[in-house]
Amino acid sequence: MLFLLLAFGLSAAITLLVIRSARALHPLSGHADPFGPQRVHHDPVPRIGGIGIVLGLAGALGLLWTVREDETQLGLVLLACSVPAFLAGLAEDLTRSQSPRRRLFFTAMSAAIAVWALDAVIDRTDIPGLDWLVSFSVGAAVATVFAVAGVANAINIIDGFNGLAAMCVMMMLGAIAYVAFQAEDPALAFCALAGFGAVLGFFIWNFPAGLIFLGDGGAYFLGFYVAELSVLLLHRNPEVSPMFPLLMCIYPIFETLFSMYRRRFIRGRPVGMPDGVHLHSLVYRRLMRWAVGTKSAKALTKRNSLTAPYLWMLCMMSIVPAVVFWHSTAVLAVFIVLFGLTYVFLYGRIVRFRVPEWLIVRR
Repeated sequence: MLFLLLAFGLSAAITLLVIRSARALHPLSGHADPFGPQRVHHDPVPRIGGIGIVLGLAGALGLLWTVREDETQLGLVLLACSVPAFLAGLAEDLTRSQSPRRRLFFTAMSAAIAVWALDAVIDRTDIPGLDWLVSFSVGAAVATVFAVAGVANAINIIDGFNGLAAMCVMMMLGAIAYVAFQAEDPALAFCALAGFGAVLGFFIWNFPAGLIFLGDGGAYFLGFYVAELSVLLLHRNPEVSPMFPLLMCIYPIFETLFSMYRRRFIRGRPVGMPDGVHLHSLVYRRLMRWAVGTKSAKALTKRNSLTAPYLWMLCMMSIVPAVVFWHSTAVLAVFIVLFGLTYVFLYGRIVRFRVPEWLIVRR
């Protein structure tokens, strides 16, 4: 609990300082453009929230390192590995000059550094064929780098509304902490709890008021952090099923894969081209318009904050069974399939304006 509280306090204080400084330094503070294709807010907002999370987490682990070296060393090394991924995302937030490929490249570099520094590799998957591939050290390293970069990009994909990505990541970190304690891996559990506290320190300023956004720096860092802790959990604890982290992260992963399919095969566009028809965007436009219908700044902020809880519930549909059945590959695989079917059903109903009545919030 000390890890969580210290990281929370430092992150909350640093994020508040960033918010106040951003107002004075605008436009050098990475303010989000309210007129892009995914616009869901009225006024410009600083998108450098990752700074508070990273510095809060680093400060907490650094302060505790002198008294609990065994539990903090893993987290500090992991933070060092994350530097390329975080800086590439932060550079995009500040300059708008970093292409998605460049950000993915530096995230993959961070994952490769973690393979070398922490031996963080996926060496089992319980998937025929893929298990053979990861039985070789090179195959395991390549699969790990690909998976970590993919999860980091997936977290960035769902980062579109106040509190959405942050709460989903907190649920994932809470799940990792619980399973790590069950597997008697306290060092990994404490790293997850410290990450939870750091994200919570950002969350209180992000939701519901939207005073600051994660930005690419924060999203890529959190995706990297969750993915690496998941890889380490599997590598260090053979009793944990490889399907546990997949089900735990299935919402952002499936969102990304479905978006790639939709853009390429349905709309005939490049898979990396941003659009405004993600599931969370449809929930905002087609469910929340009944709750708050005007276009004032106050109404848009309220619609924004009312959107995230819908997706939190969707994320919980995977988190809860992942935590309960963390050791059972067969059961976890069934829930992965069920999640995919549920996602496609909901997306199809909403995109065709056939939203179930129980999902609609009315004034």
